[in-house]
Amino acid sequence: MKNKKVKFLDLGLKDYQEAWDFQEGIFKEIVDIKIKNRTDSSELETPNYLVFCQHPHVYTLGKSGKQEHLLLDEEGLELKKASFYKINRGGDITYHGPGQLVGYPVLDLDNFFTDIHKYMRLLEEAIILTIADFGIKGERIEGLTGVWINPESPRKICAMGVKSSRWVTMHGFALNVNTDLGYFKNIVPCGIDDKAVCSMESELGKPVDMQEVAVALKKHLSDLFEMELI
Repeated sequence: MKNKKVKFLDLGLKDYQEAWDFQEGIFKEIVDIKIKNRTDSSELETPNYLVFCQHPHVYTLGKSGKQEHLLLDEEGLELKKASFYKINRGGDITYHGPGQLVGYPVLDLDNFFTDIHKYMRLLEEAIILTIADFGIKGERIEGLTGVWINPESPRKICAMGVKSSRWVTMHGFALNVNTDLGYFKNIVPCGIDDKAVCSMESELGKPVDMQEVAVALKKHLSDLFEMELI
C-alpha cells in the first residue's frame, strides 16, 4: 500500500544537533515499520515527513568530505559563533545558518518510486521552479549536485546531500535565501574551490520573504512528488 501523505513540519530556528536527532527518530520509525512488514508479513502504512527549518551557524561535513575543507580551527569556530559536525550524508562540507531554508524530506521512497537519481533530480527541479517564481533562473551542472546560477560563471544557490537506507531518505537541501554568504569563505563549499556561492538576496539585490519561499517550495515538492501534504 503506497502512502502519498506527507506530514509537513516547520521547526523554525533549530539547533543542528536537535534537528539531526529529530530526523534520526522519524527515520528509525519508518525503517522499523518496514522491517516489521517484511518479517511479520504485516501491512502497516509507512509515514512520510517533510521538515523545514533554519539553523544557527553550523558547518557539516559529509562522510566523503575532507576535514581540510573547513578552514577554521576551534578558536576560529568560536569567534564565528559556529559549530561543526561530521554527519552521515553524502557530499563534502557545507554551511547552514539563519536566512537559509533547509529542507529534510524523510520519505519512504517505496511510497513514490525507488530511484535515488530521480529523487535528487526532482529535489533540484523543485528548487529551480521555486526560485523561478522570484525571477531567478536556476540550472544544473552535469556531474555536480545542487542548483546553480549561470553555468558559464557558476554560483551555487542550493546545496544537497542525502542519506538513504531501505529506500528511506534523510538530510536534504539548503537553499540560500537571505544567507550571510561571508560564512562560506571559511570552507571549500562542497569540496569545490573554483565556484562561487550566492543567495536569492544577492541575485535580486534585496531580501526575500522566507515564508513566501517556503510556501512556493512546498507547492512544487508536492506537485513533483505527487504528495498530499498534511
